[in-house]
Amino acid sequence: MTGPAASVRRAIPVRGRRATAWPDHQHVPELGTWPTAHVAADQEARRGPTAAADGRHRSPELVPGTLYRFVQGVDERPTPMSPEQLQSLHDPFAARLLASGVFPMTLPELLGGLTEARLLLRQRSYVMGEAGQIPPEQARQANLFRDLRYVVIRSDHGGEADLLVSTSAVDPPEITFLQVAAWDDEHGLFNYYMRVAGSWVWGGDSYSALAPESRGRGCFDSHVNGSVVMKELRAPWLHWKSMKAGVRLDDDDPLRTEPLFRDADGAEDLELLVRASVSRWTHARLDRVDRAGRIDHPDWLLRHLCTSTTVNLASSDQESRVLAASQDENDRLVVPTSFWLDVDLLLNTLEIPANFDPVAVPVALYAASLHKYDYALVEGDFRQPGDTHFAFCVPEPAFEDTEVVRQMVRRGLLTPRLVACVAMVDFPNPVFSDARERLLEYVPDGPLDLPAGVPGRLAAEFAAAILAVAEKTPDGSPEREFAANWQLGDSGWQDAFATRLEDYMKAVTAQAAMPAGFDAYVRLAESRRNRFRAMRLAEFTLTLPTTNIPRGAPPLRMTAGGAVTT
Repeated sequence: MTGPAASVRRAIPVRGRRATAWPDHQHVPELGTWPTAHVAADQEARRGPTAAADGRHRSPELVPGTLYRFVQGVDERPTPMSPEQLQSLHDPFAARLLASGVFPMTLPELLGGLTEARLLLRQRSYVMGEAGQIPPEQARQANLFRDLRYVVIRSDHGGEADLLVSTSAVDPPEITFLQVAAWDDEHGLFNYYMRVAGSWVWGGDSYSALAPESRGRGCFDSHVNGSVVMKELRAPWLHWKSMKAGVRLDDDDPLRTEPLFRDADGAEDLELLVRASVSRWTHARLDRVDRAGRIDHPDWLLRHLCTSTTVNLASSDQESRVLAASQDENDRLVVPTSFWLDVDLLLNTLEIPANFDPVAVPVALYAASLHKYDYALVEGDFRQPGDTHFAFCVPEPAFEDTEVVRQMVRRGLLTPRLVACVAMVDFPNPVFSDARERLLEYVPDGPLDLPAGVPGRLAAEFAAAILAVAEKTPDGSPEREFAANWQLGDSGWQDAFATRLEDYMKAVTAQAAMPAGFDAYVRLAESRRNRFRAMRLAEFTLTLPTTNIPRGAPPLRMTAGGAVTT
């Protein structure tokens, strides 16, 4: 693949993206300006430390052909890795390319280097972009840069992703960002790399994402729990090229003929690989606990149950413009079930036998909400009235969190009853629940030994700590709610929770069919979107629609009766 000509692809400069989660591919903000080795305009800067035009001091040049270590929150500045440090990295990118002196500076060089070394010969590519469904001509008129990106996966086996590459599909490869996540099978973790200023920087590994000093820093503000990330992880895969939606291009756009775009697989395939990668890392992480016979940091595990460490994005599989234009009074907007409750954890993992139909809303109510709240996709001078391409996009519980809990239950580290009793605290708020987060206060301190034959110690001590104080807390407290759930016993909780969930879903179904009820749910959805916008995971302004609801409005929450309150 050859890089697109700058005159073709870079004539539209406005980009609604925050500074990348990594150190910028041209600069490291913490250290001042890092020149990019491939940009002719930066030749003067590459001669060494100097004063920039604005008076700031430029950081020293990174030496080409060198791997640096820079774990933000741990390291003050990038330092060259010693031969011993490099040899400790056993992923194929470091062990087979970098250790051999091969330092690819572009995506074609990286993929070509892997092929020449006969490494990870199965290749798949994927395309995404928040502006992918915006007509190119409309974007040009508003000076909107359609920031399309590639994810390229290389592997030895079909079901696993051993190396993942993220880069721009529209910028020249010599100057755009280039990021790599590579699986180290010996150590059971992902290593994270980025090309910076003509060199490569190791930004940490999966365990760096968990450690307090580096958690949420650098690349780990997106790779929050140490694994690879795909925010839109279920159909219809909003923003991705998939079986549900394509990417709109001009007829003569040269991207059409580039192999990575032309031969790209759909997001429905990438979903399976990402889920498998999350499971792979989680399995390795818990294997380490089993081998050690102790849990060093119980809170690092139980936060996946009690908090939203991160989120995914869910939407209806219906196109917004079709729904909004419909004149058929029988048409309905089907709201994602994960908006109402944590269906993956409660129903799919814990197998609570609740039965209910998806909530379907008259399209007239949906169309009216778009007008009332002035929904639009906005970036710079670009403004497109209406919702995202697929309707009603909202945060949902992260697969990363659910998978940790699922595997802990399977290994006996947690019991289904304990998980259910926690998950049913404030269950109408499947994400961003302050009530469930409060229960983290009762997690036992580590290290916690796990005697052979007594795998449930963590669950037992956690439950006991909550029960010991529940009666001393106010009515309606999370502790009292947990205690009431716990009193259902080993044999009664599933049916009791099923009835509770069914009653709740009946209530929201009835409310959603009424103008006032659906209006409240629209405001609740925007409240949750605002919580997402405050996360570093929210990189792009076009990810979600804007509304006229003030960003500073008080957060809203759902009650078990289907009402929305502050």
